[in-house]
Amino acid sequence: SHFLYLNLWRPLNHHCYCAFYEECGRNPLLGPTLIPPIVPCLNYSKARPVTGDHYKKLKQVLFLLQVCPILDRGENNTYACCSIKQLTSLETSLTLSKVVLIRCPSCAENFAHLHCITTCSPNQSQTVKVTKVMNVTYLGREKEAVVGYQAFINASFAEGAFQSCKNVRIPATGGFAVGTMCGRYGAKLCTAQRWYDFQGDSSNGLAPLDIDFRLLKEGDTTVLPEGVIPYSGTALKCNETTPSGGQVCSCQDCQESCPIVPPPPPPSDPLRLFGVDGFFIISVILFCLLVLAFLVFLIVSFMLRSKQRKSEEKHKTKCKDQNSNDVTQQVIYPSEVTCTDRISLAAHSFLSLLFQRWGTFIASYPLTVILVATAIVVAFSVGLKSIELTTDPVELWSAPSSRARKEKDFHDTYFDPFFRTNQVILTAPGRQGHIYNSLLFGQQNFSGLVSKDLVIQLLELQKRIQFWSDDLNSTASLKDVCFAPLNPSNPSLTDCAVNSLPQYFQNSLDNINAKVNMTELGVTKEVDWRDHLIYCLSSPLSFKDITDLGMSCMADYGAPVFPFLAVGGYENDDYTNAEAFILTFSLNNYARDNPKFKVAMQWEKEFLRIVQEYQKDPACNFTFAYMAERSLEDEINRTTAEDIPIFMISYAVIFVYIAVALGEYSSWKRILVDSKVLVGLGGILVVGCSVLASMGFYSWIGIPSSLVILQVVPFLVLAVGADNIFIFVLEYQRDVRRPGEKREEQIGRVLGNVAPSMLLCSLSESVCFFLGALSTMPAVRTFALYAALAVVMDFVLQMTAFVALLSLDARRQDSNRCELLCCVTVSTQRPNKPNEGFLRPLMRKYYAPVLLNFGVPVYFVTRKGYNFTSVEGMNGVCSSVGCDQFSLTQKIQYATDYPDRSYLAIPANSWVDDFIDWLNPGSKCCRLYTIGPNTGKFSVWACTNNCMASPGDGVLRPSVEDFNRFLPDFLGNRPDLKCAKGCVFGLGAYDTAVVRDESGEIIASRFMAYHIPLTNSQEYTAALKTARELAHNITLGMRNISGTSPDFEVFPYTVTYVYYEQYLTIVPEGLFNISMCLLPTFLVCCLLLGLDLCSGLLNLFTIIMIVVDTVGVMTLWGIDYNAVALINLVTAVGISVEFVSHMTRSFALSTKPTHAERAMEATANMGSAVFAGVAMTNLPGILVLALAKAQLIQMFFFRLNLVITLLGMAHGLIFLPVLLSYFGPGVNKAVLLQLQQAKSKASKELETRSNVGPTYDNMSYEDSETKKGQRL
Repeated sequence: SHFLYLNLWRPLNHHCYCAFYEECGRNPLLGPTLIPPIVPCLNYSKARPVTGDHYKKLKQVLFLLQVCPILDRGENNTYACCSIKQLTSLETSLTLSKVVLIRCPSCAENFAHLHCITTCSPNQSQTVKVTKVMNVTYLGREKEAVVGYQAFINASFAEGAFQSCKNVRIPATGGFAVGTMCGRYGAKLCTAQRWYDFQGDSSNGLAPLDIDFRLLKEGDTTVLPEGVIPYSGTALKCNETTPSGGQVCSCQDCQESCPIVPPPPPPSDPLRLFGVDGFFIISVILFCLLVLAFLVFLIVSFMLRSKQRKSEEKHKTKCKDQNSNDVTQQVIYPSEVTCTDRISLAAHSFLSLLFQRWGTFIASYPLTVILVATAIVVAFSVGLKSIELTTDPVELWSAPSSRARKEKDFHDTYFDPFFRTNQVILTAPGRQGHIYNSLLFGQQNFSGLVSKDLVIQLLELQKRIQFWSDDLNSTASLKDVCFAPLNPSNPSLTDCAVNSLPQYFQNSLDNINAKVNMTELGVTKEVDWRDHLIYCLSSPLSFKDITDLGMSCMADYGAPVFPFLAVGGYENDDYTNAEAFILTFSLNNYARDNPKFKVAMQWEKEFLRIVQEYQKDPACNFTFAYMAERSLEDEINRTTAEDIPIFMISYAVIFVYIAVALGEYSSWKRILVDSKVLVGLGGILVVGCSVLASMGFYSWIGIPSSLVILQVVPFLVLAVGADNIFIFVLEYQRDVRRPGEKREEQIGRVLGNVAPSMLLCSLSESVCFFLGALSTMPAVRTFALYAALAVVMDFVLQMTAFVALLSLDARRQDSNRCELLCCVTVSTQRPNKPNEGFLRPLMRKYYAPVLLNFGVPVYFVTRKGYNFTSVEGMNGVCSSVGCDQFSLTQKIQYATDYPDRSYLAIPANSWVDDFIDWLNPGSKCCRLYTIGPNTGKFSVWACTNNCMASPGDGVLRPSVEDFNRFLPDFLGNRPDLKCAKGCVFGLGAYDTAVVRDESGEIIASRFMAYHIPLTNSQEYTAALKTARELAHNITLGMRNISGTSPDFEVFPYTVTYVYYEQYLTIVPEGLFNISMCLLPTFLVCCLLLGLDLCSGLLNLFTIIMIVVDTVGVMTLWGIDYNAVALINLVTAVGISVEFVSHMTRSFALSTKPTHAERAMEATANMGSAVFAGVAMTNLPGILVLALAKAQLIQMFFFRLNLVITLLGMAHGLIFLPVLLSYFGPGVNKAVLLQLQQAKSKASKELETRSNVGPTYDNMSYEDSETKKGQRL
């Protein structure tokens, strides 16, 4: 191999002379290439006339392929410096590159124009300077072959040609075509010089020899050899028609062709007043107005009360209170009692009498009642054998009737479910980077992560993922479940779509270790994996790098790996300085009833196990973050599995508190007698049984449960149940058995006092939750159903089993037997006086008086009803030359111009565009057999016949017949170099993008675009909203095309939409659900208090305040408002009822003379029970949840429930008493009249007894009991 550098220029610059002519065989300097590198012979001679077959061949190249029509001067007047063989080689060489540009006729013509000038121009010797020749033997003769030359081009022509091509896109990838033709620079850094440098670089696998393009500005002769005239032809603009009739390029490929599209309106500015947040100013003003209104109310009230005092004095009389103190009380006359007061008293009396008789009956037969209740609970709970737990997040958070769910079902029906993504992100913090001085690319920064040893470790991890599957009874490796776009029917391991940095080396350790000495511009240096990586990161679509390594950049499964899929943590496309490796395994997805779904789940489980083991390996140099498709579902399950002990501790703490707090503790000697461990345990069991009964019932009727229900419903029912238990037990302890009264009668009487209040809360909550089941959100609906029935069952069991249990415990306590040692008795008797406990005196003496002194890729999917086969139909979808400027893909392109508002980053790929390009003769893709039994059928071999003739104007559109004939061949065409567009056609890119029915009609298709990176729920929700708006706009435009069905629709779909759709409707959904809960609390309160509208409104107002304040604190504490939060807000309404309704009822039935005294009495009597039963029951258990590991538990169970409990306690025990003291309903005069009549009757009986003789006087006691009965 001898070659000669021609450094001296001989004056061979004559007009119509060639510098080389005819072929001299293969370039001996090049190794394996993508196409044969045929080089010309050095031959200074006159240009040859082109006639006959030679002219016809030239005509074929010039016109049918629109290469360079400028050379044609007619058959008898056309001269060229290329033979027929050279024309054929030129055609082959240009095809691979030009086919990605053929969408834009002027670009394709400009691209071929220059190469035709340097290869075939009759004035070739004036434009090129041969710089390197080599002696070769060709056809038995020794010849001088040209293996390098310089081409001198006017910079304006080169820049014009580049400008016409720089925006031409590749529809399948959404990227720019020049990105594949500019080497390491990619589309972003590509310039005219760099573009031509790549075309002239023989190491790219396409150029047959080295061409040094010298781009010279007008008048620049400093580097111009003597006699050389730079070629200064005119480059077509992309918005110009071509001389051969080609139309202007489309808007997507040529910005100059775009119509003026007004930008979308900017987002509205936040409301600001005087430079401050407007809502803050409005809130301050409203607060000031409310304070002013309250002050006015106080002044007016004080004046009115002053005027009424004198008139009220004459109606007041002296009487004694329950402590025998003289008090002044208003005298009530029957005429003063209103109808509402009578109804209220009648309702209270009826419920009290009903529950009194019921309690007496239940307490009389405790064992029988407990057995019957147990049997009923067991009967319900048997249904648990059929329980079905919903763990699929889609089933939990997306209603089957929701738009996103319907669109997902449509997509999954026709296109199979979205493939499963399993990803590992690896970093190596702290490792020192280095600067690599590359022979070809200069100095490049390499981070500490991008090092050979870590790349090899990444490859080892990638190859380790393999496991045994009992379902397949064989070794199930990645190939059994992987997404293999180019060989979906029978994939091998190398067919699997694994995106990672080692894929640039085809996952070959030999390729990573490869190195070779290379000479460039007289400098010899070693090139290795780093040079190959630098090139591939900039040109991932290349089949051959420009180094002497000659390796492909394509992944081993046949598709490109774009840099953003392989590395992360870089800035400004500085990929080699990345801080993270990304390893992504894509699996096929299956319906859950498909056996392969279980295999995929098992593979992912093993994938996670292997990654976790690898992470623990001391030899591992990576820091890991990883996820599998199943990770979200696993996380939901894991939060329960890992935090079950925390929940158990929480319930144990609550049980211990209840058992201790319910005790009376009058004496250390009676501590084992007066404790209430068994009663507390019974209360916990009642709650547990009510939850089990609810779950069992719904399991019987086929309504699935969820882990959220298992965690939230017991907590809710415990809060409700514990409150009722405390109210009942504490009231019993405070009561003293009347003379001659049996234990069962006393229990019945106490139950009659407190059960109406318990009924009010339980009925309000159960109706609230049943109405909450009207929600369209599955998780909220099932929670509401389970919670409603659990609350009902809890109340029923409290009225039966718990009353019976308390009766048994009272019997034990009366016999002075120890609780846990029933055979042991103590001698100290139980004191025969009310036991107020600790909290009630504290509330009465201190708290109440003090208180009242302070005021990801997104698909655009088409449904059935659009005619893709018509010319108008194709133009309404495509984005290449001749397409509608407002087509489907073009509108998506316009949206990507505003990524901050559309949330779209990359335009949609288009199977219609690529199908048209595939049919174009210039692509050499659609070929037909010319001989044999398959004549006229599609051939994968390079036969001579094209499927369609080349259009004169560059706008190719198949007929309906050709469309239906060739579409299946296109969709099944496996990419190869015979089809010049390589990896962007047919199988793998679009085979699953088009669905046709038996008649061949397209009933579904999809066009894939990409969202910008979305980081939070607000961005995901906004992306969904804007994508739907865009799809709706596209739908309206396509419906105007003739032949389109009026119900045709385009909708966007990505896998995350079903999760984030809830955020589009969660505000109205939440308002609806909470309103449905608030309504029954108001109605039930009004009805059970005898149409007491005022109490109902105050009750409702306080609960609304608790909910509103909870939402406010959620914002301050970083708790997202989502479906789980909504469930907790519905729960908040239920718990708020417990804090509020008992207090409201106690106030309404109080007979104290003033509002303040009635508020103090309600706070002292009922506030202590509410504090002990709700607040102190919830708080210890909630605080234990702070130890939970799962964020779901931390956020929505610890934080949110703590907020709900604290706010409920603050409003129920602080705000509500104050509110009642000012705005509460007046005293019920019917109750006062009844009490007055009872006192009068008692006085007469006492007078009668005095006349008869001395008797035991229990009047004060009975008086106390009477007043207490009336009060409760």
